[in-house]
Amino acid sequence: MCRFVVYKGTSPVELSHLLTKPCHSIINQAFDSRLRLDRRRPMNGDGFGVGWYDSVYDEESYQPCIFTSITPAWNNVNLVRLAEKIKSPLVFGHVRATTAGSLSLDNCHPFVHGRLMFMHNGGIADFPLVKRRLQADLPDVAFNKVQGNTGEEFYNTLFDVLLNFFADSEWAFALFLSKLPDPNAKSFTTAMLRDAMFKTIASLNHYAEEAGITEPSLMNFCVTDGETVIATRYISSKTDEAASLWYSSGTTFSEFGGGGHYKMSKADKRENIIMVASEPLTFERADWMEIKTNNMVVVTPKMNLLQIPIVDKFYVPPSDPASLTRTTEFAREKGLLVPRSMETMESEELH
Repeated sequence: MCRFVVYKGTSPVELSHLLTKPCHSIINQAFDSRLRLDRRRPMNGDGFGVGWYDSVYDEESYQPCIFTSITPAWNNVNLVRLAEKIKSPLVFGHVRATTAGSLSLDNCHPFVHGRLMFMHNGGIADFPLVKRRLQADLPDVAFNKVQGNTGEEFYNTLFDVLLNFFADSEWAFALFLSKLPDPNAKSFTTAMLRDAMFKTIASLNHYAEEAGITEPSLMNFCVTDGETVIATRYISSKTDEAASLWYSSGTTFSEFGGGGHYKMSKADKRENIIMVASEPLTFERADWMEIKTNNMVVVTPKMNLLQIPIVDKFYVPPSDPASLTRTTEFAREKGLLVPRSMETMESEELH
């Protein structure tokens, strides 16, 4: 399965401080995710992607920059070179272990439309059973956006059944675009992006219910327009934990003690930096807070961080004792959960 990281700051960060230099950077997670506790222990070697916005806003070039490759992230010299030269106040990073879609640049996250970036960690259960239903609901601007064989249209061929297994993530992005008032707009309010994400998850659940699908879908989605960041930790189940998702905030994110060990420092109450990640980038236990299952995190343009429950039939309020008994087996088997006990053990190992 995949891993992603998001950085939003009041000042630009050199990409290497997120991607290559930390000893548990997303690149090292791709090579050896010690915190994953995956029985298969796969490597995220099926490509990677990095997206960022210019440090200085230019109305003529408001779209994010994207660099993707199908080579393993840890073995890409160009990524190392770029990471040491590029600075940005908003960065998306994603490493891929394919579950749907072939190995091609079109299938590498993050996906882009206009000024929007989108990425996904997880999987839409039995996606072939809902794919055409989803497509039928899309307006042309969203349908035509899909480029990878997460959505290549080879219908009415002998390969149709196989190709229907491809690219749930890019189709989820297309569905998200269809929920916006105008996906081609040059600006979006926080409420627009938040509501579109709520509607995207609701539609995917509706399609699954129509198709009689009982296996849970893991929908850790993340989207930004360069100002607001929306991230979800979600599973369509009342009894299972979602794929892991964490956040960290502070005033500086820097190396200490050598060896690629980083920490988030809090000099005062200001939030100059907010990071969201599938796995913590540091082994400092105090740096990271776990996002609750079936919650949305909203990072506003003014650097406020809000946690909003995704209230539907799969939501269990914290006041309900059942919220403490969600099982971890489903996400763990798919390599998508960072167990708290394992995180503690690794942290103690390093100190």
